[in-house]
Amino acid sequence: MKASDALVLFGVTGDLAHKMIFPALYKMVEKGILDVPVIGVASSQWSLERLRKRVTDSIERSGGVDNKRALRKLLSLFTYVSGDYEDPATFAKLKADLGKARRPAHYLAIPPSLFETVIKALGAANLAEHARVIVEKPFGRDLKSARELNRVARSVFAEDSIFRIDHFLGKEAIMNILYFRFANSFLEPIWNRNYVSSVQITLAERFGIGRRGAFYETAGCLRDVVENHIFQIVALLAMEPPATRDFGSVHNEKAKVLEAMRPLAADNFVRGQYAGYRDEPNVAKNSDVETFCALQLFIDSWRWEGVPWYLRSGKFLAKTETEVLVEFKRPPQQLFADAAAPATPGNYLRFQLSPGSDIALAARVKSAGSEFVGTQKELYLLEERPAEDTPYELLLGDAMNGDGTLFTREDAVEAAWAVVDPVLKHHHRVRQYKRHTWGPKEADALIASNGHWHNPKLRLRLSS
Repeated sequence: MKASDALVLFGVTGDLAHKMIFPALYKMVEKGILDVPVIGVASSQWSLERLRKRVTDSIERSGGVDNKRALRKLLSLFTYVSGDYEDPATFAKLKADLGKARRPAHYLAIPPSLFETVIKALGAANLAEHARVIVEKPFGRDLKSARELNRVARSVFAEDSIFRIDHFLGKEAIMNILYFRFANSFLEPIWNRNYVSSVQITLAERFGIGRRGAFYETAGCLRDVVENHIFQIVALLAMEPPATRDFGSVHNEKAKVLEAMRPLAADNFVRGQYAGYRDEPNVAKNSDVETFCALQLFIDSWRWEGVPWYLRSGKFLAKTETEVLVEFKRPPQQLFADAAAPATPGNYLRFQLSPGSDIALAARVKSAGSEFVGTQKELYLLEERPAEDTPYELLLGDAMNGDGTLFTREDAVEAAWAVVDPVLKHHHRVRQYKRHTWGPKEADALIASNGHWHNPKLRLRLSS
């Protein structure tokens, strides 16, 4: 599979390019990964010089220019095409600027409403043959729109040339879930309904929506975070072992998990809204959009039948952290009174995915003395803060090389939307919650029959 010989960046004057993509391209040039033309496309009437200043400003803001040679190299790769995405002349100019490049990667860092327009225009201009297209999330806003966007994309590009990007999948800690699951033999005997009591996933943010009021009014927490980011984590945790590590086998098993998810019901879905959300810019005064959601999910498969998965995410929660906690069932016979107490937590395996990358196993250990009493402490299997590649750096490199491992396939996209589709319109009203708490009390009631939420916090550590 040949690498792309040019990168076309639609939406080059936008915020995403400035905040995320330019710094990633700079690092790719610095490491010798990127050495092909980069053609920026946007409707703004900019000069190439202005674009290069924008690129430089982005890199200076993201951490500074510590390699002037790499910056000069990156700037020399850029050209710029200004024009309307609905005007065929824009794509004729793009084709001319591509010159001898025959395998471009077209990156759509543009509003979702323009995806179909640009994809169709690329096809009409004969710019899709041997090319790849990289599409930013959200890929649709419900099942119907996702199917239509998939139909349009497949009418122009082959499925293995469509890269649906979710920057969350490019994080080192997310990739480590896949490695940890299948590189270790001790997990397999207990990684099922016989030993797992429940699974909790929390993606919490201590900040609000900022200047994203207009976007959030059209999306909400379920669409913005759960249907994509958190469902991808669930798929990695719940999938069966792939036949090989090639991305086709991995995608097959992830898709099976999403297809086995039971569609959500309103009573298993709690929606919250932080106090003051309706006063944010570009937010309706009577808005019912959720900034928090918690849900109980079931996967109707042989491995996970009957095991509840509890997922939650929200803005203005108590802290910023993403964590997975797999809680195990208690021993069948409780020999020690302190371990048998109802309030005593069970053993668990914990993945901290951000801001750091931790894997820890919680086990009870006896306290010193003659009495058979103890406490639960964590044995750290991984505790590091690696200097990792940025997600966009990794994902852009993979897409240009044709490696789809960390991207999402058509069937998986539609299966995920099918799970949430029933509650996108038919749901209970939002419950208000105070800022810097863990959300509305109704979320606690959702999980009460299986214990309680394990809020990310400082835990006791078992010394080695």
